[in-house]
Amino acid sequence: MKSNGETGPLTAPSPKRTELEKGTSMERKEIEAAVEAILFASGEPVQVERICMALGLNRKAAEKTLQTLGDYYAYERRGIRLLHVEDTWQLCSAPDCAEAVRKAFEIRKPAKLSQPALEALTIIAYYQPTTRAFVDQIRGVDSAYTVSLLLQRKLIEECGKLQAPGRPRLYRTTKQFLRAFHLTSLDDLPELPEWNEEVQARLSEKEEQENGPQISLPLESRAAAQRIPS
Repeated sequence: MKSNGETGPLTAPSPKRTELEKGTSMERKEIEAAVEAILFASGEPVQVERICMALGLNRKAAEKTLQTLGDYYAYERRGIRLLHVEDTWQLCSAPDCAEAVRKAFEIRKPAKLSQPALEALTIIAYYQPTTRAFVDQIRGVDSAYTVSLLLQRKLIEECGKLQAPGRPRLYRTTKQFLRAFHLTSLDDLPELPEWNEEVQARLSEKEEQENGPQISLPLESRAAAQRIPS
């Protein structure tokens, strides 16, 4: 078809192409809606594999959809957020809405961790799995109450016993720890802080002891302790 004597044909959009693009867009939206529904109905962290099986998606497509939803909630400043912890995803309320949620459900605001608790938690996070004796060794004080408090708050958990005299319990951080500190995995922990001279002296003295009961540390803890700058 020609127009006003022009020789070039008019270019019209292809109905077939438009329908194809529209269909693809609808499919994406339906997938996002289904993923959102699964997360909402669960109320708990959901593994990526479960979403893949439910919707017939490969892992890459599922993770891309989850990331898109998470970015949307954050960018639009919605009242919900998508929390990514290790291999799981969970819908949760936005931090900015925490006070409103607490008032609506009369939820008591959890007490902040004390400085001793933060110190013990830091040691366990960076040297896990490790024993309470190792925490005591670095802090220079008994940490029985502090470790018990961290267990009650579900920030740490027992993960076996050390193959050493007395079989001391080993501790590691939990997924609740990752959620509380907004970490996806332990790889997101910042660089190990430098210990002060007093702590370094206690560690060196312990390593040099030749008499009396010896504290046997996990290989990971030994390697980490040796990396402390002198």
